Amino acid sequence: MYPIVTIFGRPIGTYALSSVAGILLAGWYACRAARRRGVDDNEIIVLLLVSAVGILLGSHALYALTNLPALLRYLSESANLSLGDWFRGLLPYVGGAVFYGGLLGGLAAGALYLRIRRLPFAAYADIAAPAIPLFHAFGRIGCFMQGCCFGRPAQHGGVAFPAGSAPALKYPDFATTKIAENGQTFICSLSLHPVQLYESAANLLLCIALLLLFRKVKKVGQIAASYFIGYGLIRFSLEFLRGDHTDSILGMTPAQFIGIFIMIPCGIFFYLYFGKYGEDAYAAGKPE
Repeated sequence: MYPIVTIFGRPIGTYALSSVAGILLAGWYACRAARRRGVDDNEIIVLLLVSAVGILLGSHALYALTNLPALLRYLSESANLSLGDWFRGLLPYVGGAVFYGGLLGGLAAGALYLRIRRLPFAAYADIAAPAIPLFHAFGRIGCFMQGCCFGRPAQHGGVAFPAGSAPALKYPDFATTKIAENGQTFICSLSLHPVQLYESAANLLLCIALLLLFRKVKKVGQIAASYFIGYGLIRFSLEFLRGDHTDSILGMTPAQFIGIFIMIPCGIFFYLYFGKYGEDAYAAGKPE
């Protein structure tokens, strides 16, 4: 676990570093895919930038919604704070990010941009679809390095996180207890499933699968629909190993609920819909 690395004497968060690497690689891929499909790669770059803003806003907005009771309580109790203290106190309630919120925000921002530019949504969504799990794979590596989105205790193998980290606070391994000279106690975590790395690997496999589908699928929209199905299945399965949250909807985590009732059904519907009514893949990237 290395939440901070030093580069040229400056501390940089590994989550930010991983995210930037993912963004650059995903952008490079999207530009190449656009040229192969006869789409202006400049439009793809602008689309990705606009979608990135939507991702940022959507991911933080959904995180705030998941903490809504605590957020409302803080807002009602913080009226007398200075502006600087008020913002610092607000960060724990809005500073995190939820992937599905980012996905929704990115889709909404991208769709709005394409609508304004009168460009076909399905064709551009197909090009961007493999870039999403490619970026997400790097993001989950950042999660692992930072120690967030951690897993449940593993019966065999697993990864232990250091004392003071969120995994160690939730799943302390008292057999590792150490007391410093100043009396401070240090307890590492139990061996936990490195679910962040599982999801990183699964996203890379999903990216490869979507790239292979480009050779098979002839209708626009079906690649993007396949992403919805694939990631919905991945996230639903891996949530059984997550250990960082306890909230549930009908006995499932919110991510499982979204995956099984929204992502997968929508993906299947649009795959069949575009398979019947979609345009030819190589003729659909032109402006209306």
